[in-house]
Amino acid sequence: MSTAFVLSGGASLGSIQAGMLEALYERGIEPDLIVGTSAGAFNGAFIAERPQTVETAHELAEIWRGLSRGQVFPVNPVTGALGFLGARSHLVPDAALRRLIERHTGIERLGETLVPLHVVATDVLSGEEVRLSEGPLVDAVMASAAIPGVLPAVSYAGRLLMDGGVANNSPLSHALELGADRVYVLPTGSTCELDEPPRGALSMFLYATHLLLGRRLADEIAALESGADVIVLPPPCPLRVQPTDFSHADDLIEQARHDSRRMLLRPDPRRPAAARPRRRPRGSRRGRPACVQPGGER
Repeated sequence: MSTAFVLSGGASLGSIQAGMLEALYERGIEPDLIVGTSAGAFNGAFIAERPQTVETAHELAEIWRGLSRGQVFPVNPVTGALGFLGARSHLVPDAALRRLIERHTGIERLGETLVPLHVVATDVLSGEEVRLSEGPLVDAVMASAAIPGVLPAVSYAGRLLMDGGVANNSPLSHALELGADRVYVLPTGSTCELDEPPRGALSMFLYATHLLLGRRLADEIAALESGADVIVLPPPCPLRVQPTDFSHADDLIEQARHDSRRMLLRPDPRRPAAARPRRRPRGSRRGRPACVQPGGER
């Protein structure tokens, strides 16, 4: 059986996945391949080149605990002003994020990781989701994490790419296409019922975004046409931390670890029977996302 970890995007909420990974490693669950988007691409790159152990999850957690917004999204008045005036397509320079990725990854190319790593980005021109499996590792993670309007798009293998979360924030379909029989999805957003409505415009927007992404993942699981087992680990719920707030990493990691431990102790943590795969009609075909290799070949 081939096992995949699918790591969703979520900016500062990527810290949640460190707690989830610890719970998985505690039970001896290790991936044969990793698929990540945005913050999940960074986390995936970190663990893909290291032993699949609790210690690796601890190291990743320490990185998230030490991060601040200024280290990832530093304010630059000139860049910000040019972005608002339309002279540039982004508000924040990407040098800080690139240094962060370079500091915590020691392998230059995707194909050299201990565990096969695939990251998902979005083609700026076509809007198509693109899976990157070979080529420069840092550039691939930068492309997958290039939040539109915030960070500049990245030129990669002849295509201009931005944040993979725009097209597919939880790239389950890619893991299945790569041959995984069992998939552990590590989401960063929740769609649980709230006690009261969000306060403020930004909070309402983020809540609506989580609902949209969560619904897409649920629909994708329900429509699966393979016999793979899909286990979606529970993110903190309700989630009141904004993706730009890096000050709650410790709490998010602890809660994600606790909730994931409880879920993995269940006799059968798989998706519910109602979401089991449906038979596909004869002659129907399933759309495939683009895969980009160095040189622009698809």
